[in-house]
Amino acid sequence: MEDNNMRETLQWTCEDTADWLTKNGFGLYANLLTEVHQIDGKALLLLTENDLRSPPLQMQVLGDVKRLWLKISQLQKRQNPLNLELNGYHRKYSLDQTDYGESVFVARQFAEEKIQHELASRISSVSETWRTFLSFLYAFLVFCLTSFVMTVVHDRVPDMKKYPPLPDIVLDSVPLIPWAFMMCELTGIVLVSMWIAVLVLHKHRMILLRRMFALSGTVFLLRCVTMFVTSLSVPGVHLECSGKMYGDTWTKLSRAFEIIFGMGMSVNGVRTCGDYMFSGHTVVITLLNFFITEYTPRRWYYLHTACWVLNLFGIFFILAAHEHYSIDVLIAFYISSRLFLYYHTLANSRTLKHEDKRTKAWFPLFSFFEEHVEGRVPNEYEWPLQWPNFLLIPKNNEEKSHGD
Repeated sequence: MEDNNMRETLQWTCEDTADWLTKNGFGLYANLLTEVHQIDGKALLLLTENDLRSPPLQMQVLGDVKRLWLKISQLQKRQNPLNLELNGYHRKYSLDQTDYGESVFVARQFAEEKIQHELASRISSVSETWRTFLSFLYAFLVFCLTSFVMTVVHDRVPDMKKYPPLPDIVLDSVPLIPWAFMMCELTGIVLVSMWIAVLVLHKHRMILLRRMFALSGTVFLLRCVTMFVTSLSVPGVHLECSGKMYGDTWTKLSRAFEIIFGMGMSVNGVRTCGDYMFSGHTVVITLLNFFITEYTPRRWYYLHTACWVLNLFGIFFILAAHEHYSIDVLIAFYISSRLFLYYHTLANSRTLKHEDKRTKAWFPLFSFFEEHVEGRVPNEYEWPLQWPNFLLIPKNNEEKSHGD
């Protein structure tokens, strides 16, 4: 037999693998690995410690498992420490999350550094603050336009005496709760606070901000169109709405600035009528819910559950306050959630984003904002501020103190 050290491990036969096992003191397992399970050179390079421990191999002696895995990992590292490409099958070099020998630990560190380097280059748009600023400008301009359109539709609100509230199965069944709309806005404030905390601690906060501005701006731009095109009658007789309050353009602009500075919230004294199709409050709390759950770890079940509870309660409070028709809320939730999912599906798929020409044609803003973001954004966190220098112990002083 040829000397195995002179041949590529990928070319080993089962007999070569058996000879290698015997030569390294594992002849007891040669029959199990090579005769029963047909482990050749390719399969040997794909083995992990978990494979040795688990069925169907299920080696019983822990010391033999550790020693054999150490030899295999050294062999894998010599062949190719980063990737194994076997007949077109690409598999990243992986190590079990168990105890490591010294060489295995070094290989693991090397592989992790490689993955982190690839990830850092893949998420290169983190530093593109100018794109984030443009997305903020886009969302801000849309919000200003929305505020102005709200003053326009207020002047066009149908006369309540001539056009009473439309039949609505939910509003007709749920009694009016006067304080419910304030509770809806409080749930929104809680969600905003949670989202700010996520943004501050998230490593890729610029991408998150950019996506939030892009999505919210797009949804509210659509809202401008829908509420301008069709004016619905007031959903509740308790609402004090009268048309023709802002006749001239300057009065409308003045009122629009009041809405902007009040952020469109009734707790800040902003009360509007006519902007029913569709619910802006539902859009905001739904997007906040989806962004928080998307950019926090999957194991944070309680946080995700709390976000969904706040989202659903916020929708209920809107309806209980009779501030919107049920169709307003349903359409707002559907558009917000679907647009969020479609956006992230495109963003996470390289094929759909780069190879489908229709993406750039139909979603130009998406193509611009996500140009350098490759794949799914990892949920990594860091403290955004640097510690003061006087709190940092110089390395040399630390070494001297250990030496003393």
